[in-house]
Amino acid sequence: MIQPLHFLWPQLLWLMWTIPALVLGYVWLLRSRRQPALRYANVALVRQALQPGRLWRRHLPPALLLAALAVLLFAAARPQAALPLPTEQATVMLAVDVSLSMQADDIKPSRLDAAREAAKAFVRQLPDGARVGVVSFAGTAQVVQPPTYSREKLLTAIDALHLQHGTAMGSGIVAALAELFPNEALDLGEAVFMPLTAHAPRATPKPVPRPPTSDAGPAATIVLLTDGRSNFGVHPLQAADMAAARGVRIHAVGLGTVDTPGADQDDWSVVLQLDEGMLREVTGITHGDYFRAGSAESLLQVYEKMGARLQVQMRETELAGPLALGALLLMAGAALLSLLWFQRVA
Repeated sequence: MIQPLHFLWPQLLWLMWTIPALVLGYVWLLRSRRQPALRYANVALVRQALQPGRLWRRHLPPALLLAALAVLLFAAARPQAALPLPTEQATVMLAVDVSLSMQADDIKPSRLDAAREAAKAFVRQLPDGARVGVVSFAGTAQVVQPPTYSREKLLTAIDALHLQHGTAMGSGIVAALAELFPNEALDLGEAVFMPLTAHAPRATPKPVPRPPTSDAGPAATIVLLTDGRSNFGVHPLQAADMAAARGVRIHAVGLGTVDTPGADQDDWSVVLQLDEGMLREVTGITHGDYFRAGSAESLLQVYEKMGARLQVQMRETELAGPLALGALLLMAGAALLSLLWFQRVA
């Protein structure tokens, strides 16, 4: 979607007032050229001149020329807008929940298997110029594959994901940030660690500007997949603050259902509860999107949608060049029509 325009030289917009003046001048010129009625020896000439469709031909070339001038004057103010443009350079970190609840088979053949297949499909559809890394988190977080261009390495890393105890969602985000910013020592001195409670405190860190030469590249994104609620490690909202301060957007996928019945194993009824509220807060802090997937098919669709979004990037673009080209095309059209209809450029 095109964002609102702004201008580098807005003071030149006043020149647009010349367009109404030129229109009035054109009307005055037409009236001044009217001559007294002429006598024609052949009435057929008069009928031919008054045929329907002849009048608009007379005015179309000047109208195109006037439109071209208006576009040029608008371009002179150097308008700019944020446009969605294709990007070949991006770094994406997949943060995948590998807690024991991922072995639940409400999503066939299991949540983890469905997550693997969706992640592999996601990796395959990204542009070749995009680097992708993989982080797994359970009770702790670990880097399974640092950011790489190699799709073979990524597919192997995704297949190697295995289950562990606990869910450290925030630690998974921090581990992904550490890979995105390897030259920046992430300060966890004020971080809030789990076990989580409903009213766990959260200190908001001071904004940290992204280093201009960061290895994260121009578009760094974390794609988080989980089916439960965080109960170990860094508080997810604390980790989201750290990502937002560095300009990293987090998209989250909630897998399974919110009210999944408890399994036979002890404490699974708690583990299987998807914390959608937390995920919405995490994505809201970083201006990302939250998706819910209740089946293997919907999970694939979610990853396809995210992959399509990550292939474009909002970039501030000056529109003067395309507008000037459009004005030249309008001028050429006016000249061509004038030659075809009146055998002159006028």
